[in-house]
Amino acid sequence: MIKYSKEVSAAKSQGRPIVALESTIISHGLPRPTNLEVAKEVEAIVRKEGATPATIAIIDGEIYVGLEEDQLIRIANDDNIVKASTRDLAIVCANGQSAATTVAATSHIANLADIDVFATGGLGGVHRGHLYDESADLIELAKTKIIVVCAGVKSILDVAGTLERLETLGIPVLGYKTNNFPGFYLTDSGFKLEHRVESSDDIAKIWGLRHGLNTDDTAVIVANPVVNQMDKAFHDQILEAGLLAATAKSITGKGVTPFLLEHFHSTSNGESLRVNIEIIKSNAKLAAQIACAL
Repeated sequence: MIKYSKEVSAAKSQGRPIVALESTIISHGLPRPTNLEVAKEVEAIVRKEGATPATIAIIDGEIYVGLEEDQLIRIANDDNIVKASTRDLAIVCANGQSAATTVAATSHIANLADIDVFATGGLGGVHRGHLYDESADLIELAKTKIIVVCAGVKSILDVAGTLERLETLGIPVLGYKTNNFPGFYLTDSGFKLEHRVESSDDIAKIWGLRHGLNTDDTAVIVANPVVNQMDKAFHDQILEAGLLAATAKSITGKGVTPFLLEHFHSTSNGESLRVNIEIIKSNAKLAAQIACAL
């Protein structure tokens, strides 16, 4: 059921390193035309580091691992692109729809395609004020063997609750050259990490040992902090105002996250967009280095 781009197909046949990339950031996460420009730049970064980029999406009911240029353009510009999580994959394919894949769906498809490394921006997690309201990302990563390079979880979430759930689900979190869990827009979310790694070789070694110890039935999260974070006071001011606005408009459940992200984009004078772009580029570079180390 999976179709591969020419580039990814060649890399698979030759046993070359591949990095999975999500498509939701292209269709829903960045404004046009920046989204297409960044998507191309991210793929170029992966290639420069010696790996092959595999942007994942669904087009007209077909799952694609690796997109040709015309497909990438369509994902970036088509208003009819929906977002698909793991639970939606069969439905979207059966209906012949086109969809961008979330972290959960991208991880799932990458694993089906025998790709071990996935670069994204920030993970979903436990929502503020809702004990049982959490992203499907966590459940998928609890049962999927893949290395996910991210900048922590989005700072609009309940970071403490998310870290607790990651521990309960047995998903290891490795701080890349840091002892602090990053908070997406922020280098430090205010929470410490137990495990730190200094290089892609360290990560590859851990990945290999997990198999022999039979502890490899979950993902491994590599938390890579953004270098040039948003001003923290400015970030906190925007977040507080966004939370109040969401409450005033009775926005709840899965509607809260996109509302708050849009609030950041519209009120941060371009700062959230700048950080978002820096994050995905940095994570793509590290993911490619890890894929090569494997």
